[in-house]
Amino acid sequence: HVQMVESGGGLVQPGGSLRLSCEAAGIWSSIDFIRWSRQAPGKERELVAEIDNWARTKYADSVSGRFTVSRDNAKHTVYLQMDRLKAEDTAVYYCSAQLGDISLWGLGTQVTVSS
Repeated sequence: HVQMVESGGGLVQPGGSLRLSCEAAGIWSSIDFIRWSRQAPGKERELVAEIDNWARTKYADSVSGRFTVSRDNAKHTVYLQMDRLKAEDTAVYYCSAQLGDISLWGLGTQVTVSS
């Protein structure tokens, strides 16, 4: 059974931290890279971070220095550690896996940054 499942979202105050998890069941060995994207209300989906099979990472300028993407191969899971969160980080966060020309997406997890 192939699926991407995000977890870890929630409500956090500005300046706080959250860690999102993305479990890639059934496809780990076939993944080229995994991306975290987000979509805020009324805005287009934007790429936040990605990590490839060699753990090389890329970040959007808006999160660089605050967010860290990592992977645990034994658990088939990718994490997004989000620190120093801002109100503008509020969005639904999605993980996706790229397998050649195929993209598999999870259903997303809501992150709300508010006091």
